[in-house]
Amino acid sequence: MFDTLSDRLAATFKNLRGKTRLSEADIVATAREIRVALLEADVNLAVVRDFVARVRERAKGAELTGALNPSQAIIKIVDEELVAILGGDTRTIRFAKNPPTVIMLAGLQGAGKTTLAGKLALWLKSQGRSPLLVAADLQRPNAVNQLQVVGQRAGVQVFAPEPGNGVGDPVAVAQQSILEAQRRLFDVVVVDTAGRLGIDADLMQQAADIRDAVNPDEVLFVVDAMIGQDAVNTANAFAEGVGFDGVVLTKLDGDARGGAALSIARVTGKPIMFASNGEALTEFDVFHPDRMASRILGMGDVLTLIEQAERTFDAEQSAKAAAKLTSKEGKDFGLADFLQQMQMVRKMGPLSKIFGMLPGMGDFKEQINNIDEREVDRLEAIIHSMTPAERDDPKIIDGSRRARIAKGAGVQVSDVNGLVNRFFEARKMMSSLAGGKMPGMPGLPGAAKKAPAKPAAKKKGHKVSGNPAKRNNPAGSAPAVDAGAAFGADQMDEKALQEAMQNFQLPANLRDRLGR
Repeated sequence: MFDTLSDRLAATFKNLRGKTRLSEADIVATAREIRVALLEADVNLAVVRDFVARVRERAKGAELTGALNPSQAIIKIVDEELVAILGGDTRTIRFAKNPPTVIMLAGLQGAGKTTLAGKLALWLKSQGRSPLLVAADLQRPNAVNQLQVVGQRAGVQVFAPEPGNGVGDPVAVAQQSILEAQRRLFDVVVVDTAGRLGIDADLMQQAADIRDAVNPDEVLFVVDAMIGQDAVNTANAFAEGVGFDGVVLTKLDGDARGGAALSIARVTGKPIMFASNGEALTEFDVFHPDRMASRILGMGDVLTLIEQAERTFDAEQSAKAAAKLTSKEGKDFGLADFLQQMQMVRKMGPLSKIFGMLPGMGDFKEQINNIDEREVDRLEAIIHSMTPAERDDPKIIDGSRRARIAKGAGVQVSDVNGLVNRFFEARKMMSSLAGGKMPGMPGLPGAAKKAPAKPAAKKKGHKVSGNPAKRNNPAGSAPAVDAGAAFGADQMDEKALQEAMQNFQLPANLRDRLGR
């Protein structure tokens, strides 16, 4: 969603590299480029004016420290101002002292309230809470049935005394749900209310009646992040008619310009509390303004990636795999271990989304977007077609075994050859990384130095090999292995990768966390 904005800001900051000081003209030009980038991202005009004015004012009075060059100083200022317009500090749910805590969801039809109710309930369940979903949307066809299905997928109870489809009183249902939660000892009640295709008096009155009937601890306004400027207008209308305590953004994984996320918190004065970035119930989490600003500026989101890995990876299995990589130059690490780690990574989400969280990956968006998830399925099929002995020691896989494996997996022998070759290269790299080395990166600390090539021995005459493979490769060198091709991506430019890694700086909160 923020790719266009990230690209424009990255190009703006790149123009400042190499300068020892910023002139007035540099600051004006940079402010102008930032203004254009934000307007193209569909950010509210008033927010853009305030943001650019603050950046320009701070840039003029900024005193560069010894650790920051002008480009880094501007990035630091923009990062802090982005965090400010996104809401500043992270805000989560305020739970009632005496349960149940009542959370009311409000918003337009089509914003994703019902699905989000299930995501919120699953998140609450992961936090040790016992949530109850309440079907108070009795007007939209099959809304009650949809909430029941979502609740079943999330493993959460649903209170639905009325069939819906225009039958029943939503205010009475909401009131009854509080008594039901107290009787069955649920400590959180999530009320899913009806939406409309636009703002109207009936919608506002019904939402206000439910609010007055249940006296919610939190009223969350659910807004589609893809509707742009209209999200701000809708939020203002709800704030005046019903009132809300926080915002939940849905469909952050869309391809719209994302201006709503950068505008709504500043315009309404209400924090963005949660964000949904996919269709799966697990693709939902607390909104962190500092992490979102870091993503927009191309610095990745390492903290979120670490948290996802901690939730997904089995610590004991990961420790065993790491021990195998560090012993005997990684020779104990087999294809079974590789498959196990790959399956854990896939549980974290699409590979393109995972790589997008890594720092410095903004220069490789095209390669990341070209990652083919089906290629991973083919790799799994090939490994599953091997015997346990072949997975433990891939070196025993000779020509006849490769033909059998290819037939069992429904692929070509060349695909099996490619997997085995890439596995050996990946194992060598991971073993070096586990040992504290940085392989394959000339000029970087720990990079392996290539030995000078020995002069070729003179031969008496030119001989032609009878082996077609050797005849087509007279130098006898092994074909280059493209690590990116394992996932259908083009090989990354080494120079660009070095530059991205050299210019990357960890966010302050991550440095503090790692320091502890």
